Amino acid sequence: MEARKRLPTSRPPRPDHSKTAISKASSAAATVKASDALPLPIRLTNLVFFPMFFVAAYYLMIRWREKVRIGAPLHVLNFLDLTAIVSLVSSILYLLNFFGIELIQPILNPRSSDDDFIPADEEPNCAALCPQSPPDTRKSAPISPNSVLPADDEEIVRGVLRGSIPSYSLESRLGDCRRAAGVRREALKRTTGKSLDGLPLDGFDYEAILGQCCEMPVGYVTLPVGIAGPMLLDGKLYHVPMATTEGCLVASTNRGLKAIRDSGGAESVILRDGMTRAPAVRFASAKRAAELRFYLEDPANFDTISVVFKKSSRFARLQGIQCAMAGKNLYMRFRCATGDAMGMNMVSKGVQNVLDFLQGEFPDMEVISISGNFCSDKKPAAVNWIEGRGKSVVCEAVIKEEVVLKVLKTTVAALVELNMLKNLAGSAVAGSIGGFNAHAANIVSAIFIATGQDPAQNIESSHCITMMEAINGGKDVHVSVTMPSIEVGTVGGGTQLASQGALLDLLGVRGANADAPGENARLLATIVAGAVLAGELSLMSALASGHLVKSHMKYNRSSKDVSKIAS
Repeated sequence: MEARKRLPTSRPPRPDHSKTAISKASSAAATVKASDALPLPIRLTNLVFFPMFFVAAYYLMIRWREKVRIGAPLHVLNFLDLTAIVSLVSSILYLLNFFGIELIQPILNPRSSDDDFIPADEEPNCAALCPQSPPDTRKSAPISPNSVLPADDEEIVRGVLRGSIPSYSLESRLGDCRRAAGVRREALKRTTGKSLDGLPLDGFDYEAILGQCCEMPVGYVTLPVGIAGPMLLDGKLYHVPMATTEGCLVASTNRGLKAIRDSGGAESVILRDGMTRAPAVRFASAKRAAELRFYLEDPANFDTISVVFKKSSRFARLQGIQCAMAGKNLYMRFRCATGDAMGMNMVSKGVQNVLDFLQGEFPDMEVISISGNFCSDKKPAAVNWIEGRGKSVVCEAVIKEEVVLKVLKTTVAALVELNMLKNLAGSAVAGSIGGFNAHAANIVSAIFIATGQDPAQNIESSHCITMMEAINGGKDVHVSVTMPSIEVGTVGGGTQLASQGALLDLLGVRGANADAPGENARLLATIVAGAVLAGELSLMSALASGHLVKSHMKYNRSSKDVSKIAS
């Protein structure tokens, strides 16, 4: 069958955002080819440098032996000797870089502003990075996005209401993010006729979220943050921040942490650390799709793909590729280490590099999407439950009988029986995927919000199986949580905001770990698992003893007159 090439119209045209700094960076990154990872195409460089190394080394050895035999001075070199020395040194440097010991690539490809996180001295300013969209041609006389706005806020609000001033352009055109939020907020109030007085506006750094966390802000939401602990995990104490509006959650987790602490603490193990992204591609036939699959799964090609993958980041390291087929459609699940970043952007850039490279090898490949849902991101999926995504963690503790009786107010036998009937059998009856637990999502969500993680990734991050087993003749209970896909980072995204950064500081994991890249993010994942262990232990004890409803009626009920609040 004749291979079908991808038509130029197979992808929708990209909007032209070249007038702004952020769109320039994006378009520049999009035009970079994966083959640019090395000065020459990788096949040619391998063909040149590998023979060069052996030829130069062999020639110099022969010359050195000849000079020793005839007694000639070793430091006297002719043109061929100098050429051989230069060739040997250059080939050694190339081989070191090829096998992952980076000496040349950081010079040829220094980190740009498109890397996954930006140091404090390189933070974007308000006027430079606000994205611009094309003017709305449906309006009769729109103002140019680059035109000077009136000095009076009232005139700007009227312009927004008329549609002549796009709301999204206020930050870049005013050069004042706080003022832009105020103008947008006033326009929203007049459009809807609703009061926003209960939504705070002042006291927030709007420049910190520009181009990073939230677009077109009109204020910010306040959430209470409670501290549970201290948690005794792997011999160290941690105070766990939890942002939540659910009563009893922090108190319950705190009780579980006390039970663990009084029993000698918990221990954790990181089983795997790798973020994933899975593009979907299509061929004219299943046979061609299988040929790409065999190419990707061939160990002989892994080094080449790895070099191309890591081109756009100093921290991305490809770990493996898992493929799945559906007819002539191929799904490629790339897994890689991402340092202390959660890593979705990092992996996506690396995957795009590989797709560009593969396009040269398989010109009939049609890229359907950079994400084909085989990743799987922000959705419950068996692939994450089985293969893991992000950090895969096991956390365990042995709770002594006297602590079960005194602190948890129940018995070992009751805990073990309830865990079997509820978390294991009950979840199986429900057909759960990764939901073999009591309420892991409660603790994961609270810590995610407090520390600037992506709250939507609570879905797969809360995959957890809780196990309880009576030991030591039935006197003590061994409790564990196995969480295969905790997706956290300590750089980038919401972790760079002041409040979330302060809570990461409290845990001692803020920013990147200079000595061991990725260690801060891994520690945060174990803290999440330790808190989930405590939450599971406490809630299961409340259910076993029949105290759950009583506790919520006491601590999770407002004493305010709701009718007066509504009026």
